[in-house]
Amino acid sequence: MADYNFDVLVIGSGPGGYVAAIRAAQLGLKTACAESRETLGGTCLNVGCIPSKAMLHASELFGEAATGKLAKLGVKLGSVELDLGAMHAQRREAVKGLTGGIEYLFKKNKVEWLKGHAKFTGKDTVDVAGKTVRAKNIIIATGSSVTPLPGVEIDEDVVVSSTGALELAKVPEKMVVIGGGVIGLELGSVWSRLGAKVTVVEFLDQILPGMDGEIRKEANKIFKKQGLEFKLSTKVTAVKVDGGKATLTVEPAAGGAAETIEADAVLVSIGRKPNTDGLNLEAAGLSVNKRGQIEIDHDFATPVPGIWAIGDVVPGPMLAHKAEDEGIAVAENIAGLTGIVNHDVIPSVVYTTPEIAGVGLTEEAAKEKGAIKVGKFPMAGNSRAKTNHEPDGFVKVIADAETDRVLGVWIITSVAGTMIAQAAQAMEFGATSEDIAYTCHAHPTHSEAIKEAAMAVLGKPIHI
Repeated sequence: MADYNFDVLVIGSGPGGYVAAIRAAQLGLKTACAESRETLGGTCLNVGCIPSKAMLHASELFGEAATGKLAKLGVKLGSVELDLGAMHAQRREAVKGLTGGIEYLFKKNKVEWLKGHAKFTGKDTVDVAGKTVRAKNIIIATGSSVTPLPGVEIDEDVVVSSTGALELAKVPEKMVVIGGGVIGLELGSVWSRLGAKVTVVEFLDQILPGMDGEIRKEANKIFKKQGLEFKLSTKVTAVKVDGGKATLTVEPAAGGAAETIEADAVLVSIGRKPNTDGLNLEAAGLSVNKRGQIEIDHDFATPVPGIWAIGDVVPGPMLAHKAEDEGIAVAENIAGLTGIVNHDVIPSVVYTTPEIAGVGLTEEAAKEKGAIKVGKFPMAGNSRAKTNHEPDGFVKVIADAETDRVLGVWIITSVAGTMIAQAAQAMEFGATSEDIAYTCHAHPTHSEAIKEAAMAVLGKPIHI
């Protein structure tokens, strides 16, 4: 058989895939990345994390101007108009710049981009757009896609996925978001700020499944205050589209009388599923588990030697930064180094206003493991939040009752996504709440609330 074409072939150029390819090339391995999109970056960069943040930021600025928030700060603008076309244009421009940036990094690091869909033809061979490619190591990093709602057709016009929700040509008068998770709340809040009446339908009894219980309740309260309507413990049984409008039939999750809701746009946001269809995994001797995921060991190796998998196609949270860390680790493992990801310290962020972030265990999960101590500090007592007119939210620090080691940190405030990095780094180093409490924090900053919450674990916060 002919020699290998590459030391490493990465299938998929999302956050995990492109990072794995670059790191492998940096380590001296001849590397290629197969990607069927016209641009690199995967879902996250093209139609997910990045464009949604561009719309979130722009809509926040519009909301501050349109609601009179800026006027209260002495910034009077007169009449405020929405130019949705320009808002979409700046989103697309951001995506274009960043996808082009990855292409530049590929060239800089001598990563070859194989354009086309890749599928296995053997344990070390794949077909990419009709061309056979053989590699010593193959990394599966194909990401995830929208989980469909049975019986509901997504037409990306009236009934949209997260992709279609970024491209709406006009602000819907009424919008229904099916699913009270991260993506639904982020995109629902965008269109709510731009003028839509948004109703969130969630099957569970509270929004943001998987997050700390107290955080979930506080977030619900804040979003209600902002104008979002919630129908919790409710399931959608049908969606019918007629004349450019949708009629949803909903009923209590536990069963009961049905009712209908009219909407101009419906966002289906009930989760994501691994992208394994079309890979022809059987040809490589691989299969998936009940969740459609590829099982791996601690080193990200699959049961087939030479085939590795990372990101949304393997068990664990479907987060871009998790995939990136796994991409670096798997490349280092292939190169004979020691690549490790601490999956107990993976932060998660909801980029609403205010932001919501957490890392480690929720209070509920921590209690199941043993005795704990909890410290909280309200943002209303934080000087910077006060001067910025951002009183909503709090910081919660959860620590082991005996060792004082920090087990989890949860935050609601405007810059929670940035603040959570401190907590993650502290936990990575095995910090105690006392370590954080006695670390000097700059004043006035939002991050002082982390210090105060850590002091509250010890029973001695200063500013409450």
